[in-house]
Amino acid sequence: MTAERIATVLEALPMPVLLIGPDERVRAANAPLDVVLGTNLIGRHYITALRQPALIDAIAKVRQSGGTAATRFVGRDGDRDTTYRVSLAAAEGDIVLSFEDQTAAEEAGKMRRDFVANVSHELRTPLTALLGFIETLSGAARDDAKARERFLEIMAHEASRMTRLVDDLLSLSRVEEDERVRPREHVDLAALLSSVIKGLEPQAESAGVTVTLAGAGQDEMVPGDAGQLVQVFTNLVENGIKYGAAGKSVTVTLSPKEQHPRLRAEGVQISVADQGEGIASHHLARLTERFYRVDNHRSREVGGTGLGLAIVKHIVNRHRGRLLIESEQGEGTTVSVFLPSS
Repeated sequence: MTAERIATVLEALPMPVLLIGPDERVRAANAPLDVVLGTNLIGRHYITALRQPALIDAIAKVRQSGGTAATRFVGRDGDRDTTYRVSLAAAEGDIVLSFEDQTAAEEAGKMRRDFVANVSHELRTPLTALLGFIETLSGAARDDAKARERFLEIMAHEASRMTRLVDDLLSLSRVEEDERVRPREHVDLAALLSSVIKGLEPQAESAGVTVTLAGAGQDEMVPGDAGQLVQVFTNLVENGIKYGAAGKSVTVTLSPKEQHPRLRAEGVQISVADQGEGIASHHLARLTERFYRVDNHRSREVGGTGLGLAIVKHIVNRHRGRLLIESEQGEGTTVSVFLPSS
C-alpha cells in the first residue's frame, strides 16, 4: 500500500492512529493524533516522537513477538492531564498504534474515589465521637448524672449531623438523577421567597439577623420545580444567617424580568446578600464542589455538611439557570441565581 493510500485510510479513522515502519520511524499519522502528540511526526524515530518508557517498551515487545500489546499513555491538554489506552499490533512489518481516550473515565473514577473518601471522613468523626461517649457512659460515667446529660446532648448533636449529611447525600443523588429533565410547571417566585423567609424566621431571630425581601410585590413566574427552588433559596438564606454577622441583615432581592447576558435570554435574578466577613477570592471558584469548606471548623460548628452549594448548583443547572457568587473580605457575600422566564 502506498504512503498516500495509508494516509487516506488513517484520516478516515475517528481515533488517533500512528503507524511505525520497519525502519523504526513514523510512517503515517492521522489528524486526531495531532492533539495527542503534536504535528510533524512523519519521518521521526518513534522514540523521539513518543518519549514514554512504557509505550516504547511495548513497541519493542511487539516488534520482537509480532503480536499485540496494550499500555497507557499520559499526556497534557492545556491545564488538564489526559490518559489514553494505547493498543499496539504488528501488521506486515509495520506497527499500528491506536489511542483510545480514557480521560473522562479516569476523571469519573477519581471523582468517585474522592467522594467515597470524603463521605467516609465526614461520617467517621461523628461515629468516633458517638462510640467514645457510649464507651464512657458504659463505664466511668455510668453513675454521673451531669456527665451523662452532657454526653447525651453531644451524642444527639453528632447523630443529627449524620442525619443531615445522609439527607443531603440523598438529595444530591435525586437532583443529579433529574438534572437533564427541565421542569415545566410555573412557580411564583415572590410567594416562594416570602415562604422561605417566613420559615427561617426562628433561626434568624436566634442568630440576631434580620432577613428582608425586596421586590416581593412583583408577579414573577418562571418554569421550575417549587420544591427544589425552595431548597435552593432556603440553603442560600440559611447560609446568610449562619455566616452573616449578628446584628446585621440578609437581603433577598427579586429583580424584574429583563434580558440577561448570562442566560442569553430573558430571565429573573434573585440575589441573597449578607453582611458577614466575606470570602477570599481564591475560594470562590471551588465553593460549589462537594465537601469544600472555607472554614472546616466553623462550618461543622454551625451544622454545615459541605454539600449545600453543590446541591444548589445542580438544581440551578436543571432549571437551565446560572449561579454567581461574589464576595469581598469584610464586605459580605452576595449569591445570585439567574432563572430563565421561559
